[in-house]
Amino acid sequence: MMMSTIMMMITLIIASMMMLLNMIISKKLIQDREKSSPFECGFDPKSSSRTPFSLKFFLIAVIFLIFDIEIALLLPMIPTMIMSNINQWMLTSITFLLILIMGLYHEWNQGALNWTK
Repeated sequence: MMMSTIMMMITLIIASMMMLLNMIISKKLIQDREKSSPFECGFDPKSSSRTPFSLKFFLIAVIFLIFDIEIALLLPMIPTMIMSNINQWMLTSITFLLILIMGLYHEWNQGALNWTK
C-alpha cells in the first residue's frame, strides 16, 4: 500500500514537472494573428462569404471520398473468405462488386468523371 502511494506521488511529481517545463519552454505570443484567428476550410473569415467556389473541385472531392470508402469496404473481403462459406461469400462479393460497378458506370455516363471540361 505504501509503495503504490509513493509510486503515485513520484508519477504525479514527474508529470507536473514536465508540464511546468513545457509551459516555460513553449513560446506563446498573444499578438500572433495566424494562430489566434479561426480557420474555416482555408478561407479568410473576414472576407465576403459570397466568394466563388469551384463546384468541380467539390465534386472531385466527393467522388474521391466515395472511392475511398469503397476501398475500405473491399479490404476485409479477403480475410473473411477464409472464415465463411465460399458460396455465400462469392454471392455477397459479386453482388457488392456489381453495385459498385453500376455506380461507377452511372457516374461515367453522367459525365461526373470527366473533369477536364
